[in-house]
Amino acid sequence: MVSSDRVPSALKSAMNTPAMVTLSTQAMATRFELLLYGVDEMRLRAAGEEALAEIERLEAQLSFYRTDSEISWINSRAAAEAVRLEPRLFHLLQHCAAFTAATDGAFDITIGPLMRAWRFVSDTGAVPSGDDLEAARKLIGMHQVELDAEALTIRFKQPGVQLDLGAYGKGYAIERAIDSLKENGVTSALLHGGTSSSAVIGKPPHHPSWRIQLSEPLKTGEGFIHLDLADEALSVSAIHGKAFTADGRTYGHVIDPRTGEPVNRALAAAVAGQSASTCEVLSTALLVIGPAWLGEMRERFVGYRAAVAYQESDAAIAIARHGF
Repeated sequence: MVSSDRVPSALKSAMNTPAMVTLSTQAMATRFELLLYGVDEMRLRAAGEEALAEIERLEAQLSFYRTDSEISWINSRAAAEAVRLEPRLFHLLQHCAAFTAATDGAFDITIGPLMRAWRFVSDTGAVPSGDDLEAARKLIGMHQVELDAEALTIRFKQPGVQLDLGAYGKGYAIERAIDSLKENGVTSALLHGGTSSSAVIGKPPHHPSWRIQLSEPLKTGEGFIHLDLADEALSVSAIHGKAFTADGRTYGHVIDPRTGEPVNRALAAAVAGQSASTCEVLSTALLVIGPAWLGEMRERFVGYRAAVAYQESDAAIAIARHGF
């Protein structure tokens, strides 16, 4: 065995340089990218591939857009009979129901009929007729869903109810992937889905934290907002992205489940904290309700920090924030 004081300096430097692995996959209509650091490249790659495989598996289970997913199966059967679920999926839906109550209905996975009414499912969007919109609104709300904790079943109270986990699934998938990486001994990693949802493990080499820059409209007079993350997650929700214009007005794809109308109170919202799925829920709710909910969110979800950009009356963009 060679003692460390006999190892040439160039070799010492190489020995102290961590391996870096980058991986990616396409799932949930977005690109997931993973960056890992460690001492064993082969183990890092194996752990990363396992984490991304978990994301792909969850897409097959949770996608509202795949006809072969478990959510699509539930949507097609649960109005006619109670559908038995595997325990983890049942508890996921229970959590979503609790989030609906905690966000005053701004987050609601029964949003499916409204997404179809506004033609955001398989089209670029269109304004629905008054009758179509009213019919969809009558199908919205977790009170339309019966969850039997003893039998682990779900049933809809009327035909037409549809679950859409689009405002939860990506964060949940990232959370599960991060758990998989930790179980495989990964101590430094960054995972993001479409740049709007991300989570980190530890810190990158030679830096105290992972530094994330938010994009417009989350920008102050001093410049872009930067966040330092360590063993945390971040979710950004915005009204831009999938949108269409009709009669001079632009309609975004984020729908307020309480009114049935596209969101117009805020432009973008970002939330950082311990849980990727909770961040996803809260950024959606903050975007739907707007800056007035920031104080309520802070009290109900201790430890989560947030920023929301909104249009002021003079057309200027203002930012309300807590902890950013």
